Formats: sequence, C-alpha cells, structure tokens
Amino acid sequence: MIFLIHTDSRLHTPMYFLLSHLSFIDMMYISTIVPKMLVDYLLGQRTISFMGCTAQHFLYLTLVGAEFFLLGLMAYDRYVAICKPLHYPVLMSRRVCWMIIAGSWFGGSLDGFLLTPITMSFPFCNSREINHFFCEAPAVLHLACADTALYETVMYVCCVLMLLIPFSVVMASYARILTTVHHMSSVEGRKKAFATCSSHMTVVTLFYGAAMYTYMLPHSYHRPAQDKVFSVFYTILTPMLNPLIYSLRNKDVTGALKRALGIST
Repeated sequence: MIFLIHTDSRLHTPMYFLLSHLSFIDMMYISTIVPKMLVDYLLGQRTISFMGCTAQHFLYLTLVGAEFFLLGLMAYDRYVAICKPLHYPVLMSRRVCWMIIAGSWFGGSLDGFLLTPITMSFPFCNSREINHFFCEAPAVLHLACADTALYETVMYVCCVLMLLIPFSVVMASYARILTTVHHMSSVEGRKKAFATCSSHMTVVTLFYGAAMYTYMLPHSYHRPAQDKVFSVFYTILTPMLNPLIYSLRNKDVTGALKRALGIST
C-alpha cells in the first residue's frame, strides 16, 4: 500500500496520504509483537527480558494509540469528501493532513509515555509467567504483588477516552454521511459513496470492537483465553487484513496495482 500510494500519482490525495500512514503504523506495531512471538515458537523458548518487555509495552501502546486516533480522523476525511465535496481541497489541505498525522502520533505517544513507566514500576513478586503472547498491560499487572486498583481505574478511564473520542468522531461522521447519501438522487453516486466508506467501517468495526472488549469490559468478565483471542484481532489480524480490505474493495488501488505490475486495465 505504501509503495503504490507513493509511486502512483493518481493516489496522491488526502485519503490515500492518510491511508499510507495507517499502513506504516500497522507495519510498525505488528513488528513489535509478531517477530518475537515467532522466534519464541521456533526456538521453543518463552522468555523476555524486563527491558524487552518494557520496550514492547511502550511501542505497542504508542502505535496502537496512534491508530485509534488516525482511524477516527480518517472518518472525518470521508465526511468532508461526501458531505462537503466543494470545500474538500480547503478542509483537507496538505497542512490539515499533516496536523491529523501529528495529532495521532502525539496522542499515541502520550499514552505510551504516561502508562508504561507506571505499569513497569510495580513490584513483580508473584509468578514471572505472563499468561499472554506479548506484554500487554492487563496481563503484566496480574504479576504485581502491590495494590493496582487505583492504577487500573486510571488506565481504564484513559483507554475509554482514547477509544470513545475517536469512535464518537467515527459515528458522528458516518451518521452525517448516511444522511447525505440517502438524499442523493444518483444511484451511481450512492454506490460509490458506500464503496468508499465500507472499507473504513470494516476496519473500524474489527479494530475498535476487539479493543473495547479488552479495555472497557469489567475485569471480572475477562478470561485469559478470551483475552488472547480478542488481542489477536486488533494486534495481528486487523493490521494484516487492512491492505487487503482497502485494496480489494477499491478500484483506484487495484488499478494502481495492475499498473505497477504492468497489467493492462
């Protein structure tokens, strides 16, 4: 996706500019989890150093936080494109796009810098075995022998805000989009609008749904096996499926891929 968007001039638009950064974030944060997991599986080892766990925790929080915000703001891009097409060049200028990227990274970095030092500062005097496939905060906190109730409440509020604010932007944007599409007289225009937005909604549903289970469901409802399954959805499956979702359902991207491969269209 990054290569196609960079090399094909027809994809040099705000939507694809944001999509290229989403692909970059996906590539980065899946790399903080999967390589280590695969090495452990192939070598038959299940260990990670304290510093390695801290680094993995920080990078994961930063990158997944950046994706939370970026996905929410990408819905605003679709809202402007469909509901205010004449103002699109102004409302989604290059400067605005860079502000969206910078804001997403700032929000993710703030999450990582705030939560990682506190999480890793607890005394871990219980079993040192993390019942998870990576150093996710809830699994790490199970090892702490100090009272983590206050911190878990703070983390819950923080994560709820990080999820609900972008998710609210998504819902508000798509409510306006659906209203606008409903009043379109052109059937072709409706199909194009739905095709443009359906890919983004598919990604949002997979990503936010799994994350909301992990961070918004009360602690008493969590089970280690279920936590692992839901974590796989938003840490591995969603980043892996994003390029397929955005390419298979997008004529511009499939056209760019054919041109890159020298296939006549």
